[in-house]
Amino acid sequence: MELSNAHVVITGGSRGIGAAMARSFVKAGAKVSLVARSVDALATLASELGGRSFPADLLDPREVDNLIPQIREEAGPIDVLVNNAGIETNAFFHTVTAKQIRDITTLNLEVPMVLTRAVLDGMLERNHGHLVFTSSLAGSGGFPGLTAYGATKAGLSNFVAGLRMELKDTNIHTTVVAPGPVDTQMWDKLEVVDELAPMLKRLRLLQVIPMKTPEFIAEQTVAAVEANRRHFRTPRRLAATGMMREVPSRITASLLAGVPLGPQLNK
Repeated sequence: MELSNAHVVITGGSRGIGAAMARSFVKAGAKVSLVARSVDALATLASELGGRSFPADLLDPREVDNLIPQIREEAGPIDVLVNNAGIETNAFFHTVTAKQIRDITTLNLEVPMVLTRAVLDGMLERNHGHLVFTSSLAGSGGFPGLTAYGATKAGLSNFVAGLRMELKDTNIHTTVVAPGPVDTQMWDKLEVVDELAPMLKRLRLLQVIPMKTPEFIAEQTVAAVEANRRHFRTPRRLAATGMMREVPSRITASLLAGVPLGPQLNK
């Protein structure tokens, strides 16, 4: 996709990976609309980048339902939607509360689906668009302490696999970003949990979880969107886990090759 003057909406855009993505998309020539709960931080970053800020609590379904229409009205048609907002658990599942389970499922899985549905009508009308989903290495295999989080990310990846097949005859593309450890506040919370220390120690000894910066994830995400690549996975030494997870979807796609699916539009 050509990103010059493209309108990119990024949820979770006030800090961490989301803020780094915003800077990288602007560097590529795009204009950005940023969504997060952090009103002041969001406004500061949007002002710095010449973009727009849309404060929203994505755990409130009314705000989620109103978000895309508001952005369209105030900032124009959406070319790229980056579903980046998310939360994780950092405790064993038997200690996680019912509210935590509902919140993590809502924000990590339900909200990206609802927002994607909201932007699709406009993208289909123009037969143009790109959908980005921040998943995780945890979505391709279970990790202790990340049980609920990994389940939502696996669900997100499966959602995108089906959606990609439905959109195969359109000019709307998808990219799943699946990083391992990233140097953010989210990972810092894992590091201080005593119960998870043995697992992290083992993975470090095996040298399979090198830490990446948010800037690296952002730059690679923008490159993937520009090239219409369906995945960006890191670390590469564990990329095979994501590839194996995708095998059933690839088989389904091959079985349905040539079968009309979803909207039939001119590319």
